[in-house]
Amino acid sequence: MSRSSATRISICGSRPPSGCAARRLASRAQLEEFLGRLQEVGATEHVFVVGGDPAEPEGPYASSFDVIHTGLLLDYGVREVSIAGYPEGHPDIASDVLWKHLEDKSAAVSEQGLDAVILTQFAFDTDPVLAWIDQVRQRGIDAQIRIGTPGPAGIKRLLGFARRFGIGANAMIVKKYGFSLTNLMGTAGPDTFVSDLAALLAADPDTGNVKLHFYTFGGLKATSEWAARFVAARS
Repeated sequence: MSRSSATRISICGSRPPSGCAARRLASRAQLEEFLGRLQEVGATEHVFVVGGDPAEPEGPYASSFDVIHTGLLLDYGVREVSIAGYPEGHPDIASDVLWKHLEDKSAAVSEQGLDAVILTQFAFDTDPVLAWIDQVRQRGIDAQIRIGTPGPAGIKRLLGFARRFGIGANAMIVKKYGFSLTNLMGTAGPDTFVSDLAALLAADPDTGNVKLHFYTFGGLKATSEWAARFVAARS
């Protein structure tokens, strides 16, 4: 398996996690080969383990929990494991199943002495994000949460990803985010969403450790430049 190419950046400039799709692994040996190659280039400290897209697993791992449960991550120098979170649910997975998976994965990571980070699907609306964070904390999960945020990108492209992943994007929501469904030719950035989210988090200390995680739908360069401008304008 080739090295994973990270396509996300953090607003604080930290190294993005290397991705591992459980359902695409054909065997334990392939998982070890993958982790070994990451270790060779010093890229195993932060790993993002997800289930992956295939409807049927290509090997013994049906979920990210199965990969975490092998105990191999620690053997290859992993120190932090990122797991997926879905503030607006998942189009193919029931809500109660999502919560059970999140609880089980968080516990499995902690039991191995590893740090856990929850990386969420992107969102256009702060309301479901805050409600979901509250539920995470009420369930006793205190891991750092990184809220998925699209970097600047074409509006049609953003809406296409939203439809694909079941993200709420009706006229009221996208207007609140900062663009209109009647003008799809332009580019939209997350300025309003990020500013509103920061204010809401500051007003509720019980939300705990929450940061941002950028999806670079419009390109890595455009996202990094936007992040630099946004931080500079508020410093």
